[in-house]
Amino acid sequence: MSSMADQQRIHPVPDVEAPPQTSPTVPLVPQGTSKSDDQSYPPFHRTYPPMNSKPPKKRSRCCKCLCWTLSLLLLLILILGFTVGILFLVFRPKLPKYSIDRLQISQFDLNSMDSTLAATFNVTITARNPNEKIGIYYEGGSHLSAWYTETKLCQGSMPKFYQGHRNTTVLVLPLSGQIQNGTGLIMAVQEQQQRTGNIPLRLRVSQPVRVKLGKLKLMKVKFSVRCGLVVDALSANNAITIQSSSCKFRLSL
Repeated sequence: MSSMADQQRIHPVPDVEAPPQTSPTVPLVPQGTSKSDDQSYPPFHRTYPPMNSKPPKKRSRCCKCLCWTLSLLLLLILILGFTVGILFLVFRPKLPKYSIDRLQISQFDLNSMDSTLAATFNVTITARNPNEKIGIYYEGGSHLSAWYTETKLCQGSMPKFYQGHRNTTVLVLPLSGQIQNGTGLIMAVQEQQQRTGNIPLRLRVSQPVRVKLGKLKLMKVKFSVRCGLVVDALSANNAITIQSSSCKFRLSL
């Protein structure tokens, strides 16, 4: 009986077609959280420069052009400085000198009808050229004027002439003018003379010239002379004494 029972006992047979069972793993979502708690991040993309990229050539060309321009400018400055240095060593230029030697007043009269003042001066100026190899051409277009404070008394001009090497030229220049408010000017001059015993005047000269270096005649330039002088009186037909005078020379292109 027992053998018959053993034969009829049913033993479980494994299912061949069923998928194999795997051991449990750690859950992807931690306990206590849900899938909605996960934070999403944007995808990370790394960019690389193209393999065949080249730097722009426009900036390089501008730098080269600037370097060439600066080099050329520096070269021109050096050549100009060298030329000026050679000319200075050869000709040894010196500034001309000027002085006011005499002042004559032939007219300084007040018109009682319209209170205008007529003034006529004769100014003696001495021009000295101390250069041994440089001549000066005094061109036309000069302007000469005499002033008391800020009032122009009279005006004139210098003649055209050539001043040679180491030459001294004496010029007698007539100046004439008319002042509208003559009464106020006469009162100011008299008050100045009574207070200080002298009258300060100013002489302004603007003169175009051309310089001659040897046989080379340079371009026309303009110079100005500013002279200050102090006289003892300012009246017609009297001997005017120049107590002091000084002149300053300035060259302008």
